[in-house]
Amino acid sequence: MTVDAFFDLFLEELKQNNNLQSYYKFLNTKSGFYFRKAYFVQRLQYIYNNVQAGKKIWDCGCGYGTTGLFLAMNGIASSGTTIEFYFQQIAQRKEYWKQYGNVDLFQATHENIFDNKPADNSIDIIILQDTLHHLEPLQEALKIMKDALKSNGEIILIEENGNNIIQNTKLFIRRGNKRIIKIWDEQLQKYVLLGNENIRSLANWKIEFSKQDMLIDDSKTQYLRYYLPFNFNSNNFDDKIKKEQEIWKHNNFLKEYFFFGLNYIVKKDAE
Repeated sequence: MTVDAFFDLFLEELKQNNNLQSYYKFLNTKSGFYFRKAYFVQRLQYIYNNVQAGKKIWDCGCGYGTTGLFLAMNGIASSGTTIEFYFQQIAQRKEYWKQYGNVDLFQATHENIFDNKPADNSIDIIILQDTLHHLEPLQEALKIMKDALKSNGEIILIEENGNNIIQNTKLFIRRGNKRIIKIWDEQLQKYVLLGNENIRSLANWKIEFSKQDMLIDDSKTQYLRYYLPFNFNSNNFDDKIKKEQEIWKHNNFLKEYFFFGLNYIVKKDAE
């Protein structure tokens, strides 16, 4: 199932499930529809391009399970873990998607990775989508992931660009410099540390991963979302995406400070 085909079916699901609409805001604002769609489909395509069927895949922080369900529709098995309220929606979502593919290929559990560490050398690919900037203590989390990966394993990172001037301004207004907070998890019945939208630049992520002797594969890095919502419409959708991909590859200043999204791969070297 292509990303575009999945997206169309996903929109139908949103119409039927109001519980998803506050997070996935495609139905709320017509003016930003294609802007949001461009971000959604490019990130999902990036993940698909970097996974393989038959690999042991762990979607850490899987949220509502959208990525896992998409992979299942393509015959790719994965397991997901999450905390907070997202987990409650996954069973209902499977009821919708089972008419289009084998939803049993995606299994999700409500777990804190610090309490339930995966077995060492058991995972081929870890997916972290909008998750890494929430994990605290960060180095402890990265150590868990490094240990869980098999030799030559990889982490697929889908993140916000921590150098983006506009996003940094918005976050500072919202939460100041309070980058780490405690939240109460009802199912776990305890407080857990959470990165408070603690986004970083690619350069800073490289520093953090280097502390665990892990390397970012620069050849697979991708930046997303430069144009504003009003720049996108149904007629120029593909052209705008293509143009954005040209801009960041040729203009380092715009890439670093005005692109919102950041996709990259981290490798665990063979030991």
